[in-house]
Amino acid sequence: MLGRRVAITGLGVVSTCGIGKDAFWAGLHGPGITGKQWITIDDWNPDPYFANPKVARRADRVEQFAVAAAEEAFAQAGEIGVDPRRFGVIVGTGVGGLGTLEEQVQIRLEKGERRVSPFLVPMMMANASGAAISMRYGLRGPNETVCTACAAATHALGYAARTIAMGRCDAVVSGGSEAAATPSSLAGFGNMTALSTTGSSRPFDAERDGFVMGEGSAIFILEEWEHAVARGATILGEILGAGSNADAHHITAPSPGGVGAIDCMRLALDDAGLQPDQITYVNAHGTSTPRNDEAEAEAISVVFGTHRPAVTSIKGVTGHALGAAGALEAASVVLSMQHGAIPPTAGTTNLDADIDLVMGAPRTWTPGPTMSNNFGFGGHNGSLILGPA
Repeated sequence: MLGRRVAITGLGVVSTCGIGKDAFWAGLHGPGITGKQWITIDDWNPDPYFANPKVARRADRVEQFAVAAAEEAFAQAGEIGVDPRRFGVIVGTGVGGLGTLEEQVQIRLEKGERRVSPFLVPMMMANASGAAISMRYGLRGPNETVCTACAAATHALGYAARTIAMGRCDAVVSGGSEAAATPSSLAGFGNMTALSTTGSSRPFDAERDGFVMGEGSAIFILEEWEHAVARGATILGEILGAGSNADAHHITAPSPGGVGAIDCMRLALDDAGLQPDQITYVNAHGTSTPRNDEAEAEAISVVFGTHRPAVTSIKGVTGHALGAAGALEAASVVLSMQHGAIPPTAGTTNLDADIDLVMGAPRTWTPGPTMSNNFGFGGHNGSLILGPA
């Protein structure tokens, strides 16, 4: 990425396999999802992250996740010391406050318009998570929300890194949040045959039959590298490059042969100034849907050729968190770099792709440049390249 280097100095995670980055890392090594078309954080309690329960209830679940993850990220980053006017917030989501919207539509139908909450609009807004973080920490730089379906968080992280690299900001809060496992959403995804009919998430498996809906948030603190070094921050990793493009093919299906994904990965490599054989690990989008996994596997094979980097998908454990998926997956990459291990692709036993998929057990790994991919409905493609500290 041209311009200034971008350091990662804070990370917070709320996920279906663990709340907090340590629990998340442990959860990534757990068993795969079986017998469920969706997985949610059933014991979620937002109250500790807000002034009081009343304030918490005025935030949709998607905002609650983002606020909680941001709290952990800021705690790890420490005193950042950046001019608030040069400290931005760029967060991704696929849907926003869908749970609140569905709830209030039902109230209107059953009880009438006068009973609809005056908090409906600020709770359902896709930009509510970024706004909440900005207001809580007094951040007055660019505050923008990326809404590009399942590529949203990856796009947000790439865009945030570029604002620092180009000198627009000195620090940015970035990542993604999603809480879209609602009745209407699940019905829609189910009726379009995107959800697994067997309730199993098994990326790149010959028996895969759709994704399992997930939810959660991962939030990062990004800083200009020299500023982070000067203040003595612990640097967790670096964003080296990012790519973004469109299939311009179909609203839900990937382009045949993964053409858009191929171009996107190559854009990210070019942005990072790297050759394919310098990538040591690919964190795949790997949704467990027949078309996505086929197209992505083919794209990985074309881009990397005889160089076969390790590949994994964490969706076997986390489910598919839509717009937050890229943030959770980038978080898993950063943690993999810290632990020197790549988590296995849970649930996958019968590989149906010509890639070096990590299965069965974690793989010891010497951290190096890593690519993380996400591809969304609408033909949105995003690839992020991260490096160890």
